[in-house]
Amino acid sequence: MQFIAAGDTDIGLVKETNQDSYGVKIIQTPAGIMTLAVLCDGMGGYSKGEVASATLVHAFLKWADTRLPILCTSLSEETLRPEWNALAIAYNQKIAAYGNNVGITLGTTLTAILLTQTKYFVIHVGDSRLYQFADAGVCLTRDQTVVAREIEEGLLTEEQAKTDVRRSVLLQCIGASETVVPDFFSGAVRENAVYMLCSDGFCHEITIQDMFNCLRPEVMQNQAEMMQNMRLLIDTDKQRQERDNISVVCVRTY
Repeated sequence: MQFIAAGDTDIGLVKETNQDSYGVKIIQTPAGIMTLAVLCDGMGGYSKGEVASATLVHAFLKWADTRLPILCTSLSEETLRPEWNALAIAYNQKIAAYGNNVGITLGTTLTAILLTQTKYFVIHVGDSRLYQFADAGVCLTRDQTVVAREIEEGLLTEEQAKTDVRRSVLLQCIGASETVVPDFFSGAVRENAVYMLCSDGFCHEITIQDMFNCLRPEVMQNQAEMMQNMRLLIDTDKQRQERDNISVVCVRTY
């Protein structure tokens, strides 16, 4: 299994700062080539959300440099979940402590995927998303928001949720929640597929069919095509008057 990876971000039409951060790294390990992609959306309603998001992205990239070489030959949910959960919990406390020291509240979502030669592993907090594009487009994560919970409970329809004023209210985030309980799951890596992480600003105005049309493996054969197609979707998002920061990271397997 080989990987091609690329990412892009845009401040958007309204905000004065870009509070999204992302990182992606293709890594040669004793267990074969792996790829780590992580995307964090600093909380738009809070001060210095970009500090929270960048700090957490850096922490996961550092983990890949220091811990992945040690764990790579024995990766499983049982070995990786405690490491990533501990990282999320530690930075929930660190970011909160920083905010207390400087008198502000800040926080960030977290969505990260580690792709190995056979399996992928995902940690998720908040409402950034992870999609898989192969024969079709599938969202692999569940939004941790008030409206998503009410949809699951039958209190709100999908159509109502699109215009609900609470659609960006999170149930938990890193740095602004008293405790965090990340979602963690794994699955089989598909060859000739695209794994895409995005902030919520990327998917408010862009449908999953729009995404599939531009990001399906057949039109993502190299990094240049990946960058071109991601930028096309970002520009379309802005033309549709998306007001948030917009970020996307893609990993293509072959």
